[in-house]
This record gives sequence, C-alpha cells and structure tokens, in this order.
Amino acid sequence: MNRDRVNPDTVTLTVTPALADLADARGVGVEELAAEALRRYVADEATRTRVAATGLAQRHQSLLRRLGE
Repeated sequence: MNRDRVNPDTVTLTVTPALADLADARGVGVEELAAEALRRYVADEATRTRVAATGLAQRHQSLLRRLGE
C-alpha cells in the first residue's frame, strides 16, 4: 500500500463474521458499530491519559512550581 495516498482521516476495518453478526444483532450497520467502538476507545484512553497526567502533576507539583517561576 502506498502510504502517500492514505487518507489520515479514514479507518479501514476488515469486517469479520463476528463483527457483522454483532452489528446485525444490535440492529446497526457495521460502520456505526465500529464508529461507536472507536469513540468509546478514544474516550477511555483520554480519561486514562488525564488521570496519569494529573497524578504526575500532583507528584511533581513543587518542581513544576519552581520551573514556572
């Protein structure tokens, strides 16, 4: 695959029988199910990142304060 021609705003997903069956059972399209899963994943990762960053900032509060002076 030529990476110069890949759209960075597009996700390519192989539709497995399990994914198609799940989408069918939920009464949604495969694209909708995949988009929902991706939104949940990104939200979960953002939360984990915020929690980790907050913890780091709290543990290094005095250093950050000194660097800001």
